[in-house]
Amino acid sequence: MIIKKVKASSIITKSNLPDADYVINPYTGCMHSCIYCYARFMKRFTGHKERWGEFVDVKINAPDLIPAKSTKYMGKTVFLSSVTDPYIALEKKYKLTRQILKKLIPLEPNLSIQTKSDLVLRDIDILKQFSNCEVGLTITTLDDNLRQQIEPKASPIQNRIRALKRLNKAGIKTYVFIGPILPYLTDWKKIILKTKLYSDHYMFENLNVRGSIWNSIKKWLKKQHLELIEKYKKIYFSKNNYWDKVENKITQFCRNQNIGHRTYFHHSKKIGL
Repeated sequence: MIIKKVKASSIITKSNLPDADYVINPYTGCMHSCIYCYARFMKRFTGHKERWGEFVDVKINAPDLIPAKSTKYMGKTVFLSSVTDPYIALEKKYKLTRQILKKLIPLEPNLSIQTKSDLVLRDIDILKQFSNCEVGLTITTLDDNLRQQIEPKASPIQNRIRALKRLNKAGIKTYVFIGPILPYLTDWKKIILKTKLYSDHYMFENLNVRGSIWNSIKKWLKKQHLELIEKYKKIYFSKNNYWDKVENKITQFCRNQNIGHRTYFHHSKKIGL
């Protein structure tokens, strides 16, 4: 892992996400090494030659870029983070996310955090100072053996569930992000049933294999799940309604369970090899 300290020119940026006005990324790159990561496109803008998942730039001045006074972000949704995890292992040392959160409190944003790490529990004292705050834990599977294959350096699943419980007990609004849904492997119903006592709502996203992601997924399937390669090719490279059916099942299940939910599905019928 190549770690560099850098100085950023800005830290709060306008968001292209459907549920956020602004995003904050305290780091460039990530340490989780998720085989499905969509954020690898960031290499086009950073000049890194290393493989995605093998470098992190630490934006060492990030907290200093948060204004001391401003009404610009009051009532606006500020999301941490869109192309990194705000609680990667380096956060234990640099505490950039913690410092940023402290600086955000007087700006009164609607704070939204999404992470794969139970390190978020360290900052409960700060999170409770926001009048509007929610924290989401990403859970792609309940099988930690599978988690080690697809998210080898992220927190174990049980750690994330325990974090969800503690956040909920502390009175912080929580959600579970079930994604990406891996065909034939992600049991989203079991995830819901395991966590619904501690989650205020759910978000769902299906696996996106655009760009170089497919090569990463295909390599993994050949090594770990050879029997699924042809099934994945059929889903992603032929005309079918697989994801329409999955989305309909999710919607019906959540309605029956009286569970708040949102889906963010990629419905391209044919991507092309």
